[in-house]
Formats: sequence, C-alpha cells, structure tokens
Amino acid sequence: MNDLIISKKKPSYPITEKLDAYLAEYNRNIKLPIFYDDLLRFQGSIVVYDKDDNDTLWIRVYYNDYEREEIENALKKVYTILHSDGNENTFPFLSVDAIDYCTFGNSKPFRIKVRNILNDNFTYFYIKKADASRIYGLELEHMLSPYNLNFLVYKDTLIEEHIAGIPGDEFIKNFLPKCDKSEKSQIAKEFVKFNERCMIRLLGDMRSYNYVIVPTHDFDHVVYKIRAIDFDQQSYEGKFNIYRPQFFKENLKMVELVSETFQKLSIDQYKIEERSILVKRLKSYHNRIGSLLECMEDDVISKEENIKLLKSKIYDYTLDVGFKKCKSMGNILKKSLEYLTHNYENVNPLKFK
Repeated sequence: MNDLIISKKKPSYPITEKLDAYLAEYNRNIKLPIFYDDLLRFQGSIVVYDKDDNDTLWIRVYYNDYEREEIENALKKVYTILHSDGNENTFPFLSVDAIDYCTFGNSKPFRIKVRNILNDNFTYFYIKKADASRIYGLELEHMLSPYNLNFLVYKDTLIEEHIAGIPGDEFIKNFLPKCDKSEKSQIAKEFVKFNERCMIRLLGDMRSYNYVIVPTHDFDHVVYKIRAIDFDQQSYEGKFNIYRPQFFKENLKMVELVSETFQKLSIDQYKIEERSILVKRLKSYHNRIGSLLECMEDDVISKEENIKLLKSKIYDYTLDVGFKKCKSMGNILKKSLEYLTHNYENVNPLKFK
C-alpha cells in the first residue's frame, strides 16, 4: 500500500464575519476569560510518558507563581462554561491537575485536566488556535455523524471537549488481536461506514491515530464504534483518496479485516446504509447545515490547485458535471451532499470505486 502524502503544514484560516455570525446564532461563540496565547507564557516543562515509558509527544507545562492562580481560575471558568452554566460556586471543588502542550500536528493544542476534589472524578478539555476549516469540520461532525460535539469559539481561541475512546493505533496493535470473530466482524462493519462517512463529508487524514474506538458494553456483548478526533483536514487536500481512510497504510490492518470478513455485497450494503442515514441527518439539520454551507461556500479554506484537483477527481467518480462548476471547497461539499440526497435511494456503489 503506497502511503498518501499530506501537506506538511496546512495554513490556519481566519474566522470570517459570516462564520462568526453563524457561531453566535448557534451558541458556539461566547466570551471566554482566557486566550490560547495566554497559555504560551509557560516558564518550564517536562516530558509526559505513558505507562510503558514511551514519549507521548506531550509536555507538562508550568507557570510563574504570580500567574498560576489567575490562569487556573480562568481554566475553571472555561470548564464550567463548557460543561455547565458558568457558575463559579463550584470553583472550590475543582482542581486544575495538569496543563499539557503538544507540538505535534497543526493545532498545537493545550490539554487541560480538571478534577473534582470531592470524588476524584476528572475530565479533559482542549484549548487550540481557532482555524476556520477545523470549525467547519467540528460542525459537520456534530450534524452528520452519530455523535454530538461540544465546543466554543472566542476570537482566535477554540475550546473542545475531550472525545473519550481507545486511540485507533493502540486498539489495532493491542486490542484487535484479542477480539473474537463476532467482534471483528462488527469492527469491520464500523470501519466501512466510517470510511464512507469521511469520504462523503470530505474529512481527510483519518490515520489510525486521528480516530478512537469506543467500546460500549451492551447486555450480552460489547458494541464498538469509531469516532474521528481530529478535524484539521476538513475540505483542504486535493487528492480524493486522502478523504478515504482505507488508503492510509496506518489503517492496513482494518482494511485487511474488512476484506477477510465481508464479501463485496455486504460492503456495498453497509455503504448504502451509511449514505441513507446521512441523508436523514441532512434533512433533520436542513436549515442549520444550509447556513453552514453558505458560510463555507464564500470562505477560503484551501488552495486553488487543491480545489481544481478535488473537483476533477470527484467528477471522475460520479460523472456529475456539476462538480466541474465548483469554485470553492464549500461548493464541492454542497454539491456532494446534493448528489447524495438525490441518489441515496438508488445508489450504485460502483460509482465510488
């Protein structure tokens, strides 16, 4: 399997007035007490290792004593806004146990660990530099996937809740070999659907470390789901296969699992199921997703050569001349969703081969 080449450094795109108005309308835009740049003023750090003493690529950062209390109170406030009503009465019961920083990847996030000192329950949230394409990715995931996402934007700062699950690369290495035949069949089905969903909504770079496997215990078995956790590559790259997880070498074990488990008829069935449910989600979010696509059509979130390449490749797959007229990534995505809506009841899976 030849590896796909991803742009080494995707530029960060500013939030336009139109997108800002959309975020305000749907309560995503709210005044926050701290900015991403405030957290960059750390004075020291140590490397964070996992339980097997491997470098996690995160560093734990520390601040001057005179700044620490102010920063921790601001982070507690962000936590209460994200998860509650912003009430400060709970501050005495909250502890900011760790502030970690990751220099790996485009977003260079801070990961904040907040613990309830009364019962030791803890959770994480992330503070990142706001990027328009990432925000489009988060909103599209919220509306077109089975999962709701909680995030906030304030000027150039993005706050995201933690998505719990087993990192895909870790699951493939340590957990997948221990799964029984029934569980592997279920995971293969989920990967087919995940692959289809990413392709249709143009979410790129879903290598195994950019999604998580979420096991849920049902009354007589474990149900496995796959969730994306990185949305930097929403509608940016020109190569169509970058939006199809099956073509990344990191996902080779999952692809082999699908081919060993299913015949082509079953794969096509699961693709049609995913397209059908996507159309139902589109209809349920009709006005909201229309407003988002309107913002996206007028926005610049990719390079001109990427737009030209992607629309020509999608035309080759669909033979729909409407793609040739697209002027932006927003145009391409809107046309893709229109194509899906028009054809989902009579889809020919061979068109997407």
